Amino acid sequence: MRLLTYAKKNKKIAKFFLGSEHREPLGIFTWIVANYRLECLGRGHVKNRSIEENVVDLSQFRRDYLKGGLSRSDLEKDPVVQFSQWFEQAQKTDIPDSTAMTLATVSAKGWPSQRTVLLKYYDGDGFVFFTNYSSRKAIEMKENQHVSLIFVWLDLERQVIVNGLVEKVSAAESAKYFMSRPKESQMAAWVSSQSHPVSSRQMLMQKFQEMKTKIGEGKVPIPSFWGGYRVQPVEIEFWQGRKNRLHDRFLYTKNASSGIWSSERLAP
Repeated sequence: MRLLTYAKKNKKIAKFFLGSEHREPLGIFTWIVANYRLECLGRGHVKNRSIEENVVDLSQFRRDYLKGGLSRSDLEKDPVVQFSQWFEQAQKTDIPDSTAMTLATVSAKGWPSQRTVLLKYYDGDGFVFFTNYSSRKAIEMKENQHVSLIFVWLDLERQVIVNGLVEKVSAAESAKYFMSRPKESQMAAWVSSQSHPVSSRQMLMQKFQEMKTKIGEGKVPIPSFWGGYRVQPVEIEFWQGRKNRLHDRFLYTKNASSGIWSSERLAP
């Protein structure tokens, strides 16, 4: 009732309130929320501010997507083969960091988080990246195996979304990749307690220098707290931008029993 009383005192809202087609309280509340911010000034008091006062309006930033299309006849039966074709095209287009993918995880409490990681290799079994086992993403992947990846190749007006289950790769796989890294990157894995607070960059670089001095010309040992993860896909979606926002979307879904992939077109 206080909200309705407040509405009657405001001319714009009162006009709406008195309109014959908007007499229901829910309709009034929806209109108020859509057009005003209500600031609490204490028990039973609110103050209105126009929603336009502090909004950064980006509504005019738009462009059409005209670089291509995607039809069923273009698709491979195997989505990993389809991904390979698109990935090769992204590399040939010289898209910066074409291996970059956003990894979304969810904690045991239901809080989602995202970060960009780099795809290191992939095959029919999944998409592999490497990280510290004590990082936030590693902790969340241990709590919840369901993850999502997205590759965004804006120069081609394309996206690929991979949903699936994550698992650690073998120690042998992790060791093989670790030994292929530049030596300083190997040492950095030892120095960085990923996702945990650090007092300063100076302290981080000091630890790095100490590590370089300690190792010298020797080999960097493989850390037990670092390794790879494989995202085993159960869904893969291919998105191609099109004119007038009528984009092309195809979703591949893997049958849990047979392992066979099926595909269907989705509305944009």
